[in-house]
Amino acid sequence: MERDWEKEAERIIDEERIHAILASTRVPELSEVEEILAKAGELKGLSLEDTARLLNVTDDDALERIFAKAREIKEAIYGKRLVLFAPLYVSNECVNNCLYCAFRRDNRSLPRRTLDFDEIREEVLTLEAKGHKRLLLVSSENPRKTGIDYLVRAIETVYNTRNGRGEIRRLNVNAAAMTTEEFRRLKEARIGTYQLFQETYHRETYKRAHPPGPKANYAWHLTAMCRAQEAGIDDVGMGVLYGLYDYRFEVLATLMHAQYLEREYGVGPHTISVPRIEPAENAPLAEKVPYPVSDRDFKKLVAVLRLAVPYTGIILSTRERAELRNELFTLGVSQISAGSRTAPGAYRKASDDSAPEGSQFSLGDHRSLDEVIYEISQMGYIPSFCTACYRLGRTGQDFMDLAKPGLIQQFCAPNAILTFAEYLEDYASHRTREVGWKAIQQHLNSLPNPKLRARTEELLGKIRNGERDLYL
Repeated sequence: MERDWEKEAERIIDEERIHAILASTRVPELSEVEEILAKAGELKGLSLEDTARLLNVTDDDALERIFAKAREIKEAIYGKRLVLFAPLYVSNECVNNCLYCAFRRDNRSLPRRTLDFDEIREEVLTLEAKGHKRLLLVSSENPRKTGIDYLVRAIETVYNTRNGRGEIRRLNVNAAAMTTEEFRRLKEARIGTYQLFQETYHRETYKRAHPPGPKANYAWHLTAMCRAQEAGIDDVGMGVLYGLYDYRFEVLATLMHAQYLEREYGVGPHTISVPRIEPAENAPLAEKVPYPVSDRDFKKLVAVLRLAVPYTGIILSTRERAELRNELFTLGVSQISAGSRTAPGAYRKASDDSAPEGSQFSLGDHRSLDEVIYEISQMGYIPSFCTACYRLGRTGQDFMDLAKPGLIQQFCAPNAILTFAEYLEDYASHRTREVGWKAIQQHLNSLPNPKLRARTEELLGKIRNGERDLYL
């Protein structure tokens, strides 16, 4: 018997409670902020009430303390590594009419296409030639063209495509809400994380932003993570589109959703993404953003999410301009896209245009993968293409058991170094290789465990001698 997904959705998000918390929460004194930050330092997350208090902070000094604690917690759990990936768009032929998206069905001027499997292979070859090892497959919703059979074959195509030493080792998927049986098929196809954004947790806003179509069903969309978990996909990623509604409500709802997943399945979100609305062709809510989020508030919400859900991977896309992205790297972000294109087939065209024909939205960061790696290496971070946890079965509860107390770093740091070394040897520009090897030596020296450092050095030597895909 099919579950009542509407009732389940009501269990997940209690709008009345969120509004009541926001209405009763005042701007905290600095001493109160310090008390909440001390709780956050225990790496056990924050309550909805404490999260709301931090979201009300406006004082510059208090904000800087929040930012510093977010940086401390991110580095306590994941170290100085930043995981890199690229989105792979396979279709923009959508049956939905979402008012913030250029893919909406009423956008008659958008060139439409769905990649065939040879075209997917060509896109992957192009991305592999740049050094990518992790991709996010993104598909619009169109049951006739991009249903589960298409997605499964697309996943197989990606994994089976090799370009010299290039290969995709982890493929995450961002696709429409599915049935439990469809999620089982995704699991069998060896996806990494299943990712789906609620866009907005506020029901009335959701209804206004989603005219009739499959995605207009709020409850079915919200409960997708339940069906994914029940199908065995224990790494799930969520997020909202900031700008559709009050960002404070959205952060609390995201936390409420994360807490529900922990209660019901013992596993919170593997990732939380933080996209803001960007210009998109013929998308009314992108042309006039209902609830604009300033850069200052955006930095605050990213930092507060890190404090409230310390174990999660916070994903930052190339929607944001490079300068702001560099700032956000220090505020809790742990995964980033680089060298992105948001139109099907756009990588093969090798265009520097920020919005190729058929794009979902405009990009803010136009740097290549190599340029991003060069800059973050100079900033003291270690770029990572690591996929070891996924391939060794450290997912779901096993991953959380290591991430929550900060133990995952014993794998993250060495594996980041090893995958970065592969990139430097096979793909990096001369200047990036020079800066990168200096960064590797610095991060290697900072590994606290002598045995782990020695083992990492041993594997580094093998990589420099031509071996690949070595990890702990």
